[in-house]
Amino acid sequence: MKTTRGQSVLAAALLGALTMSALATQAYAQESASDLAKKLSNPVAALISVPFQLNYDEKIGTGENGSKWLLNLQPVVPFTLNEEWNLISRTILPVVSQEDIFPGAGSQSGIGDIVQSVFFSPKAPTAGGWIWGAGPVFLLPTGADDLLSAEKWGAGPTAVLLKQEHGWTYGALANHIWSFAGEDNRADISATFLQPFLSYTTPTAWTYGVNTESTYDWKSKQWTVPINLTVTKVTKVGDQLISVGGGVRYWADGPDGGPHGWGARLIFTLLFPK
Repeated sequence: MKTTRGQSVLAAALLGALTMSALATQAYAQESASDLAKKLSNPVAALISVPFQLNYDEKIGTGENGSKWLLNLQPVVPFTLNEEWNLISRTILPVVSQEDIFPGAGSQSGIGDIVQSVFFSPKAPTAGGWIWGAGPVFLLPTGADDLLSAEKWGAGPTAVLLKQEHGWTYGALANHIWSFAGEDNRADISATFLQPFLSYTTPTAWTYGVNTESTYDWKSKQWTVPINLTVTKVTKVGDQLISVGGGVRYWADGPDGGPHGWGARLIFTLLFPK
């Protein structure tokens, strides 16, 4: 069948429209993935996520002969309180496998102590663009072994403050836990956790981050300071949105019985946007 010039122009226009639509859809998907990646950098974002964070450290103990695998299951669940406020539940459930953390210790595996944080956070940033949240944090002695648990109940305040602009996220999360009950033969707890963080998210949903997860033990007057460098990417497997990545960390300070040198981290996160 003969094709007229008008039909050719119409076909070209339709093809161009379809191409532009596909490009627009692709750009929207990338923008959405980037937005999700930015939300993952915000500890009090209104996003249901389930991160699995696998850490490996070695050279543990005074003889530096020990090693440790630590899988942190860290579900984040937001709840709407009213038109102005969210409540964000952040849980850290550690699963540990370690050996020779001190001479004669042998090996242990199982769950450790749960840390449960609850943040009350305004839905809208401040006039200056700052995002914040505050609330209580609890330590639950759920460890499966004496060497995987402090065997103390603890509680205290927690807070986070951050700002997001031009792809950058910067801020800090902090808490302090005091023990108030538990085994009398175990050391009391008074510990401050500080996590300053800085990350950059690209339009294609890659996030490059650096943070420290530092703890100061007021009883032993000792810092523990790991510095973490990570790269993650938001993508899709079938209909499931995920973030995958990893990185390295360096133990800049810590007790003689803690890890030394370099460690590694892998991150896999399930995302459930509303």
